[in-house]
Amino acid sequence: MTPVVEIRGLCKSYRRGDQEVHVLMNLDLTIYEGSFVALMGPSGSGKSTLLNIIAGIDRPDSGELRIAGVDITTLSESALAQWRAENIGFVFQFYNLMPVLTAFENVELPLLLTSLSRRQRREHVEMVLDLVGLTDRSEHYPSQLSGGQQQRVAIARALVTDPTLIIADEPTGDLDRVSAHEILDLLASLNGSLGKTIVMVTHDQLAADHAHVIRHLDKGVLNDADQPAPAAV
Repeated sequence: MTPVVEIRGLCKSYRRGDQEVHVLMNLDLTIYEGSFVALMGPSGSGKSTLLNIIAGIDRPDSGELRIAGVDITTLSESALAQWRAENIGFVFQFYNLMPVLTAFENVELPLLLTSLSRRQRREHVEMVLDLVGLTDRSEHYPSQLSGGQQQRVAIARALVTDPTLIIADEPTGDLDRVSAHEILDLLASLNGSLGKTIVMVTHDQLAADHAHVIRHLDKGVLNDADQPAPAAV
């Protein structure tokens, strides 16, 4: 198996007044291509910080961090922004859709930073909207869509650049149980059928149970061994 995420001895701290708060401490983590990994832990355990570091949004204080063979800690801010655009697809709890844009236009946004022609962009957007089952909602605005449909748009936007990693931060946290189950089934399908590598932060055991592996963070320390997730039902 090919490692996509390789982390060794990673540390991250923040200043809070005169106090130094250690968020991640000497953390090791390997995530392999095609994995679906859930990160769990109490609030303040460092889950979102770790996710942001993997996604290149935040930088560690020390340690090794390679994503798909690239040491992203050595990249300049502009190079890192370009790397994120090409390699990371984001799915957030509150969707982060532009309310003045249609579903199609929201999904197209990441492609506007590429050299693709208008026709190529349209082909890419139509393909991923079909994948998430929203072809018939492409001209609807977010306010005209349910929460589950908005999250499907967000997933399509995350997929449209064919990223190395899909980063999902509490993707079902704002959804009812039925919609949450549909989104989790969709993520599991994308992982299984397309081989997408997914790293998901969640407080929800139902969500975590859809992953291949569950890892627990507690006070900045990752558990020593992978915990296989039970079969999703």
